[in-house]
Amino acid sequence: MRVGGGRDDEEVSRKLKSMDVDKLENGGGGGEESPHPPRPAVKYHGWKAMPFIIGNETFEKLGTLGTSANLLVYLTQVFHMRSVDAATLLNGLNGTTSLAPIIGAFLSDAYLGRYLALAIASVASLIGMFLLTLTAGADSLHPPECNVGETCEKATSYQFAVLFIAFAFLVLGSAGIRPCSMPFGADQFDPTTESGKRGINSFFNWYYFTFTAAMMVSATVIIYVQSNVSWPIGLGIPTALMFLACVLFFMGTRLYVRVTPEGSPFTSVVQVLSAALKKRSLKQPKDPKQDLFDPPHTSAIVTKLAHTDQFRCLDKAAIVASQDEVRPGGAAPADPWRLCSVQQVEEVKCLIRIVPVWSTGIIYYVAVVQQSTYVVLSALQSDRHLGRGGFQIPAASFTVFAMLAQTLWIPFYDRLLLPKLRKITGKEEGFTLLQRQGIGIALSTVAMVISAIVEDRRRAIALSQPTLGTTITGGAISAMSSLWMVPQLMILGLSEAFNLISQIEFYYKEIPEHMRSVAGALAFCNLALGNYLSGFLVTIVHRTTGSGQNWLAQDLNKGRLDLFYWTIAGIGVFNLIYFVICARWYRFKGASN
Repeated sequence: MRVGGGRDDEEVSRKLKSMDVDKLENGGGGGEESPHPPRPAVKYHGWKAMPFIIGNETFEKLGTLGTSANLLVYLTQVFHMRSVDAATLLNGLNGTTSLAPIIGAFLSDAYLGRYLALAIASVASLIGMFLLTLTAGADSLHPPECNVGETCEKATSYQFAVLFIAFAFLVLGSAGIRPCSMPFGADQFDPTTESGKRGINSFFNWYYFTFTAAMMVSATVIIYVQSNVSWPIGLGIPTALMFLACVLFFMGTRLYVRVTPEGSPFTSVVQVLSAALKKRSLKQPKDPKQDLFDPPHTSAIVTKLAHTDQFRCLDKAAIVASQDEVRPGGAAPADPWRLCSVQQVEEVKCLIRIVPVWSTGIIYYVAVVQQSTYVVLSALQSDRHLGRGGFQIPAASFTVFAMLAQTLWIPFYDRLLLPKLRKITGKEEGFTLLQRQGIGIALSTVAMVISAIVEDRRRAIALSQPTLGTTITGGAISAMSSLWMVPQLMILGLSEAFNLISQIEFYYKEIPEHMRSVAGALAFCNLALGNYLSGFLVTIVHRTTGSGQNWLAQDLNKGRLDLFYWTIAGIGVFNLIYFVICARWYRFKGASN
């Protein structure tokens, strides 16, 4: 039978949406149920709070991500690690750094709230950057320098221990900043007004614009200082910028709208699965509107979801097997582990529907993460001179071309192309979020094909023409200009502009509102698993081809990195086909039967 709902449900929702019911706070505390009178409606400051939030994110990215882009060079040249070992370690570190936001999102949504999670994470990142700077500045915390041709002394266990502690603090920082920063910024806009909705849509694009602009500065100026001037100074500058990020974030405290955590959002998910399992022997309800437990919706934050016919086995969690399962009044179950509401069931369905689309991002990121590993190694064995002068582009700075593509594309799309697309497609977002993700996957595959062609040319020139010297790791430097790598990086950056922004916005809009920190973590979870998968592929290829012509040899001229790129491109084609199937099957949140 159906308990509650109908006009009563709509009346309750209207009343609750007109006031704050302790679900939101503007700098204060609150709980799920409170004996105190309702507070006045939340005052949204919108764009006024953005200088502090986006400023914090900008300086944080200048400090942490800019340094991480050059870590491969740091590990090989300062800590004297083999390139394969350094790439594997970096894949693992990047994977852990990107997987940690899942834990941070859970703690944020369940206990801390996004503001406190960001505050703790910002301080942790500052400590991590300070320790990393010490590993470069203190002679006792890194191996002694060595010249080309000399046998380099390896780092001691103590030196690696300090380095890994620094990495641990950076991981802790990413656990809070990555999942919470963007949803926290979106929280500052009123989602019930047209200006607030447009503000949220523009915020995602402009947030990512400032993110990539900061990365461009970091990938040029900071990396140049690290590689050509001094590692202690080059790491000290990002540490100072991270300190400014902390100061700026705390300066805006009085303006922030803070969503109060409601307890673990995953408890409801487990309850639905448990109840459905216990009632698996019951028959499917003939009329879901009449036979399922659907009490009045009382949340002013979480959208009421209509019943859908996908994953109907979960509907059994909302079947009222006996009157004893419902408390007097019909608004709550007697045992939430045996009876769940339609709303709870539909929220779980939302999460399950997202999983196939989300999984395509794992393979997509295998192509993206090559920017920080083998693209850097290829650049080291190419002619990096700019013009006829003696200036050389730092190898890790080549990621700036991917960022440049993103930085140019985002304002062009948001200000020029999007208004025209709205007229053509009749959709507020121009291309749908799924269409933009698909375009990004296709472009990443094209980038890998071009990467394979360029690497084959670089290697052929190194083997057939005079070389320009030797790297510190012993590989001959090809006479091919490293600028030939720019097109593949620009296309890869454009693919990120399509895929990454739309991914985050897709999760933010499709996941129930009380799980939005989880939404912010999902894209980074993809990046984490993409790094792990890339590291796994590197290991498999290295072991499989190591007995003959190793594709990923220490000296790339003796390897076949181009075949590795072709392999990733082939995987990308299958991933694109899989994505199209998932996108056609997907049903957006709020769509009824």
